[in-house]
Amino acid sequence: MRWGILATGGIAAAFAADLTDLPDAELVAVASRREEPARAFAERFGIPRAYGSWEELARDADVDVVYVATPHTAHHAAASLCLRHGRHVLCEKPFTLNATEAADLIALARQQGRFLMEAMWMYCNPLVRRLKALVDDGAIGRVRTVQADFGLAGPFPSSHRLRDPHLGGGALLDLGVYPVSFAHLLLGEPSNVTARAVLSPEGVDLQTGALLSWEDGALAQLHCSLTGATAGGASVTGTEGRIDVPSDFFNPQRFVLHREGRDPEEFTAQRTGGPGDGGFRHEAAEVMRALRAGETESPLVPWESTLAVMRTLDAIRAHTGVRYPQEAASGAVPGRPERAGDDGDGVTSGEEGGVACGEKDSVTPV
Repeated sequence: MRWGILATGGIAAAFAADLTDLPDAELVAVASRREEPARAFAERFGIPRAYGSWEELARDADVDVVYVATPHTAHHAAASLCLRHGRHVLCEKPFTLNATEAADLIALARQQGRFLMEAMWMYCNPLVRRLKALVDDGAIGRVRTVQADFGLAGPFPSSHRLRDPHLGGGALLDLGVYPVSFAHLLLGEPSNVTARAVLSPEGVDLQTGALLSWEDGALAQLHCSLTGATAGGASVTGTEGRIDVPSDFFNPQRFVLHREGRDPEEFTAQRTGGPGDGGFRHEAAEVMRALRAGETESPLVPWESTLAVMRTLDAIRAHTGVRYPQEAASGAVPGRPERAGDDGDGVTSGEEGGVACGEKDSVTPV
């Protein structure tokens, strides 16, 4: 399967390294807005073709599928360009800036008959899939609570993309998408969403806390932060037990199943320690499996799941007051979806400022 990578930042490099672990994957092209970084990236990974524009990559008929690794605000434009030129697309998380853009992108993929998947690598991770299977099989009874957090200490300079509203900056879209997606994986779309955030002067969230609830009484407490490093742990509690993920729940090394009257059971990841062991190979393998099967949508990361997560992210931002310049210009302003609750704005102002940046870096495990 012939791959192209659109953008040359740190996360693109991490993905390229993981492709080396897949014998049926061939990285044949890379594109940036300028030819110089594309050529440097191509030399680093032995890629035969380097383009100084997105259009050239999108038009390359020798590319089967494109991995879009641009900043959040460019996901929709970059993925749309590739789809319109007949390329299949794996698009980084968050899938788009908001649910309106997500629905538009999915409609385009359906119209073009092309494969499209959000790069929510957590959903393709074997150990996460094992955790979900245990929950689905009733190992801990009915799920009552989910807790998950993801925070980085920084500090992030004003030039960093995470501080720039024009690049979709803030903790929620970059980090919070993981706790939200984890809760969705186990419980589906919530019936009610409330949230609070600490905002920077330019309007991005420095940290956000959200409480999600479901009609059956289940709750999820989720947190993300750019101001303090957390363990990235998660806990799932049911009526008959619980599952603890001590750290990095989005790419875990292990988790522990606790059931009343039984000894704890530990489940561990199988890691090779090689160059392709970063975790991204699992999503790449799923894309190739789906394409070989003639599918346009992955059952592991289905379109409706991606849309539901985007609706929840929109609902959280509606509470916290985070709104991006592109949304005001396009009219695609996030609001509380029909199924989400409304009980306050939840805005607390913070300190620090920020602007500028470029292609998506590797400060987070995206």
